[in-house]
Amino acid sequence: MSANALARWGARALIGAPMLFLLSFFLLPFFVVFKISVSEMDTVFFRDVLTWADGLITLKVNFANYFILVQDGLYLGTYLRSMGYAGATALICLLIAYPFAYCIARSPAERRPALLMMVMLPFWTSFLLRIYAWKILLADSGVFNQMLMALGLITEPIKMMNTPFSLVLGMVYCYIPFMILPLYANLVKMDLSLLEAALDLGASPAQAFWRITVPLSKNGIVAGFMLVFIPCVGEFVIPELLGGPQTLMIGRVLWDEFFGNNDWPMAATVAVVMVLLIIVPLALFNKHQAESHARAGA
Repeated sequence: MSANALARWGARALIGAPMLFLLSFFLLPFFVVFKISVSEMDTVFFRDVLTWADGLITLKVNFANYFILVQDGLYLGTYLRSMGYAGATALICLLIAYPFAYCIARSPAERRPALLMMVMLPFWTSFLLRIYAWKILLADSGVFNQMLMALGLITEPIKMMNTPFSLVLGMVYCYIPFMILPLYANLVKMDLSLLEAALDLGASPAQAFWRITVPLSKNGIVAGFMLVFIPCVGEFVIPELLGGPQTLMIGRVLWDEFFGNNDWPMAATVAVVMVLLIIVPLALFNKHQAESHARAGA
């Protein structure tokens, strides 16, 4: 076998391994969930979508749950609320993370590993412990309220727990490293001579930042936004522990349908639509990345 043939087979193997992984652990489970969503439930069993009897193959697909999903305001409101909270969280993470990532990228090279380690430190602690810590801080008799009352700034506790504020705060705290890291990876590779050239041509530091640094870090901004937005849409633990009834998100609806109502076809329908809602921004992100690489190659 020639060297070119070996190279082609090697490239196919490198591409085929992750594709096989995706096929095994994403597409197949997704099709199983989709099959449940279009099945009819008989007590605790699902009726087969495809049946064979007397030499006749019968395909029976039930899309009633999808029509219910569109018509029921509870599900539509929950989807919109989940995407709204996820978008707000991603935007706040961007506003906080960009200065952090910029400072780390512009710091001396020998200090960057220590600064990045500080960003990653929260991951060394249990996710649940960190969320429960916020419950202690934000409770009516928690640390923040006790401190404000001791300073005389308030006379009675402020309602912070089980509100949209506590929900967004918890998600920002947990997901902000996912915004800092791609921004840093993008900013640290930027050619600083472009900024020097802009300053030499008469641009102010603010103009150089907005016209050069921000556009060149666009890929990091988009990547960080997607890394925060996508998991926040389906978040369950943080809304359950820090949110309240008015912060109902799609993760809680999924739990209720699966384990509360025991309506697996409806729960599977909700899950399928949620996956499709997540795939759309992913497709837009991949398109943006492909266009960026094409422009860079040109």
